[in-house]
Amino acid sequence: MMRRAIVVLLGALTLLVGIAPEARADDAKADKLKIGTLAPKSSPWGKVFSLWEKAVSEKSGGKLELQFFYNGQQGDEGAMISKMKAGQLDGAAVTAVGLSKVHKDIVALQMPGLFTTWAKLDAARDALKGDFEKGVAKEGFQILGWGDVGLYRTMTKGFALRTPENMKGRKPYMWRDDLIQPTFYQAIGGVTPVPLNIPEVLPGLNTGSIDVLITPSLAAEQFQWASRLDHIGANVGGTAIGAVIMGSKRLDALPADLRTIVNDTGAVAAKALTARIRNEDDAAYNRLKTKMTVVDLSADETAKWTTLFTQVRQRLAQGTFPADLVNKLEGFAK
Repeated sequence: MMRRAIVVLLGALTLLVGIAPEARADDAKADKLKIGTLAPKSSPWGKVFSLWEKAVSEKSGGKLELQFFYNGQQGDEGAMISKMKAGQLDGAAVTAVGLSKVHKDIVALQMPGLFTTWAKLDAARDALKGDFEKGVAKEGFQILGWGDVGLYRTMTKGFALRTPENMKGRKPYMWRDDLIQPTFYQAIGGVTPVPLNIPEVLPGLNTGSIDVLITPSLAAEQFQWASRLDHIGANVGGTAIGAVIMGSKRLDALPADLRTIVNDTGAVAAKALTARIRNEDDAAYNRLKTKMTVVDLSADETAKWTTLFTQVRQRLAQGTFPADLVNKLEGFAK
């Protein structure tokens, strides 16, 4: 069913290509929307973005083009958001780290141990997306479509991570601007995470300065991290979210017909991307299971992580996120 849904969504996006107005504008006069992403062009993200580029160009008769900057060419996600605010970049495909720079409440969706299935995430996000989108709009941005990065799993080098105590004395990677992980490691105690940006992770694995990653399987493959690790957790720790966002002023400055094209094709692209990434992340996990030692937790070990996750969410509700939001999301997780 999932594969069929992907085919349908990608087909819908592909159908937009070739449906152009009769009069095609001079390419030299095409307006361009510049969009940044950390994803490689050859990745599943890049493949969908390439289809989206073609759809916008064709439907606008060449009057509008999307120009993607891959592999973090526009900097990390914090830098992308800053450039959007300064008018140097029009849009970005970002993870929760980028979204936290716009409206941090959204990031509560990926609190540890909260949602371990896509169905529960979808129910919560659908119920609250209106509030989230209003918060984003107040900051001068618009969400063209929601997207996901994958299911969080723990990967390690040289040891099996079974309980929070096993983390002590280790060198876990932490995305430098992450809102949640500092609280997570403080709750464990005796852990000093290594803050890095995405391009710094692979060198860190090569030198041994980090030996623990909490990341989706697909991301570990695409960024070539998985080949430097030898254990992978079977248990899911949470969902990694994302979205495609644009600067509201830039969108509003477009003629109404072009703005409609961006919004319509962006929504289709986001749906296609979400379906594809979820499927690809599952496939990546299945591939990694054949190359790494799978760590399947016992009931007692799982209970220890569940207790820790609850403690972390309680701490996050004391200032990082509104307490009522945390309580509401925990209700959706039951």
